[in-house]
Amino acid sequence: MSGHVSIETLTAYLNEYLGVAVVQDYCPNGLQVEGFSEIRKLATAVTASQAAIEQAIEWGADALLVHHGFFWRNEPAPLVGIKGKRIQTAMQADLNILAYHLPLDMHSQVGNNAQLAQLLNIVDDQFDPKRVWRAGHLDFSLPLDGFAERIRRTMRRDPLVISGGDHPVSHIAWCSGAGQGYFAEAIAAGVDTFLTGEVSESNYHLAKEAGVHFIAAGHHATERLGVQALAEHLVFRYALDHRYIELDNPV
Repeated sequence: MSGHVSIETLTAYLNEYLGVAVVQDYCPNGLQVEGFSEIRKLATAVTASQAAIEQAIEWGADALLVHHGFFWRNEPAPLVGIKGKRIQTAMQADLNILAYHLPLDMHSQVGNNAQLAQLLNIVDDQFDPKRVWRAGHLDFSLPLDGFAERIRRTMRRDPLVISGGDHPVSHIAWCSGAGQGYFAEAIAAGVDTFLTGEVSESNYHLAKEAGVHFIAAGHHATERLGVQALAEHLVFRYALDHRYIELDNPV
């Protein structure tokens, strides 16, 4: 028989476990849409899209836990259009929606960056709990095409690779999602390779001029690990039923 937990207890625990109070973010973290008071079935997805919400409801979930939720800074506040329809669908079904953005990227165990390190055999030797991006080294050095193949095999997608020279991948910095803006900081820290989800036009020139490899493995692909790891933690703690909703996204 599955366990259960109140939404108040679950939210309070997640806020504490993920350190929400000490992370500056540009969206609210925690419970964003309130529904059932008791949680027995927990669905997870990367983004609270219409498809994810509908699949969670169809499965009978009491809560949907995501990385990308609602109410981003500088977006229009009215609940109309696409955002309004998503939230209306959830509220009509009494589906709770919990969202954790930067706290889930940065967490030392279940965070997206921590999970990427485990998946790609990166040893994190410069952990800074206040810094979004991470730095460390590979378990053993690889040529750039060899590391790209490791990404291709483990993450099931072809990464965009910009070579910074003939050197192998050894000292690496990484940041899940749209972390391309941290590339210059990582270069200044002395890494030879930077891995993130997305790419900007300027990253090409920085890579070539600094002699540092740049790899974009996909925003969605680099951020589907954290919610699953967090759900495993919650299943162990509360004995909840869990289903991860994977919606293919090439970005």
